[in-house]
Amino acid sequence: MNFTRWSARLPGTQRRAAARDDHSSVPAARAESVRPKATAAPPDDTSETPAPAAGPALEGLPARELLGLLPAPVALLHGPEHRITYVNAAYTSAFGPRPSGAPAAEAMPELAELSLLPLMDQVLRSGTPRTVKSRKVLAGSSYTVTCTPVATGAPEDPDGEAGVLVYATDVTDHAEAAERLRASERRHRETAVTLQRSLLPQDLEQPDDLRIAATYQPGGTDAAVGGDWYDVITLGAGRTALVIGDVMGRGVRAAAVMGQLRTAVRAYARLDLPPHEVLQLLDVLAAEIDASQIATCAYAVHDPNEGHLVYASAGHLPILVCDEDGTVHRAEDPTGPPLGTGGTGGTGGWVHTSGTIPLPPGSTAVLYTDGLVERRSEDIDEGVAALERALSGAKGTPQVVCDRLIRSLGVTAEHDDDVAVLVVQHPARTGTSAELFHNASLDLLGGIEAAPRARAFATGVLASWRFPVELCDLGVLAASELVANSLQHGTPPMRLGLRRTDRRLIIEVTDGDDHLPRRRRAEPADEAGRGISIVATIASSWGSRRTPGGGKAVWCEFALPA
Repeated sequence: MNFTRWSARLPGTQRRAAARDDHSSVPAARAESVRPKATAAPPDDTSETPAPAAGPALEGLPARELLGLLPAPVALLHGPEHRITYVNAAYTSAFGPRPSGAPAAEAMPELAELSLLPLMDQVLRSGTPRTVKSRKVLAGSSYTVTCTPVATGAPEDPDGEAGVLVYATDVTDHAEAAERLRASERRHRETAVTLQRSLLPQDLEQPDDLRIAATYQPGGTDAAVGGDWYDVITLGAGRTALVIGDVMGRGVRAAAVMGQLRTAVRAYARLDLPPHEVLQLLDVLAAEIDASQIATCAYAVHDPNEGHLVYASAGHLPILVCDEDGTVHRAEDPTGPPLGTGGTGGTGGWVHTSGTIPLPPGSTAVLYTDGLVERRSEDIDEGVAALERALSGAKGTPQVVCDRLIRSLGVTAEHDDDVAVLVVQHPARTGTSAELFHNASLDLLGGIEAAPRARAFATGVLASWRFPVELCDLGVLAASELVANSLQHGTPPMRLGLRRTDRRLIIEVTDGDDHLPRRRRAEPADEAGRGISIVATIASSWGSRRTPGGGKAVWCEFALPA
């Protein structure tokens, strides 16, 4: 094989039309430079500067010596079987000597490890160079390899046998550095995912009147973990708070901010404030936690006596409610700005407001984050519309509905954003199940006859619900104390409400005064001030809250025997 002829046919090499008289080569071992012959001096009467002599022609440099000097492994193969024509010293040093004329599939196992044999077939067929990056051999080294088509025939035989020049660059150090970086990113992501999951509720609270399930799915391995969260908080007296939120950040910091906001929401919820007041407090806190990371949040409260959700939203996507017949309603206004952007300097300049959306028996509500519906290729309203269509046909338990919505919206393990979904069902009870849920109420007109009327009403209702005698006596005593407290400290209108579920008895008294009672220790000589203490002692729990439009409600609960 004439390597001078090969060098002339490598891509980018120009051939001279004139025949070469001198076939001398540059001695590679001595690395000598070729000096141009001296030329005659120009005549005295000319001002032109002689042009510098041209260097040695590339055609004059033999390919064997050129390829042999390269520090990277190089192999030359020819024919459809890729028979070995030449390997340079760097190739031999990296992979060992290779017999000339042997097929590459038999004598060059490293090419199979690098998956180059099919690639060389493509190069021969197409005549186009191909490059593969950072391929690893069994020995542990990584190479970036370029396969270039070359012609092996003589100039007078253009249809001669074709070949492939294989040029490999050792990128082991780069590959190891990239792998260390990927490992570091995996550890960072695993830490964020672990933190995220540990901050989410491990077991959702299950209210008596609702059935709830939630799903959280972190983004794919190429996506940093976000700050999506959800929560379910029982407020007492059968009321339940539902929360969904999203911190607009990535990584451990976003998860940490999410944890602080979720803890704050639970604390504010215990105050039993209206939804818009909870978000008002959260807005100020979010700006204090980290002004550079804003968050969206939707906070809703379900009261089984009202049959709807009272909600407020801080820049979050609308709550969806699907009726039993498949009709989907979207909670629209009111929606305020995201948390942390409502005011300057923690003043909370934006005033959030609350709205309502019906949640009748048999309906299903869905709270979700933008990862479920947002796609780069379409408007987010289209994603919400797609979710409405999926929800209208989703039947089954809350967990089944969660899974179906995730699948219907095309969320996979490689999704590029976090997804949180909270599904709330208000079941329609019939038959024996319905017998375990009852409501009864009595309007109190005030006056000295209100207390005995309330005791008589409570006695009759609790007896009709077939409670044990001991529970009936405790319930009548609690109702009597709550009514007496309202008569003494409240104003009309007053109302006594009794409610039973499959797990508890709830007694609640409302009046027109908005001063909330507090438990205090009465002195032995005091004739009053023991009512709330008595209720707190005999009941499983008690509490109070302000009601919309003014006034308050004071309640207590008794756990039913299993």
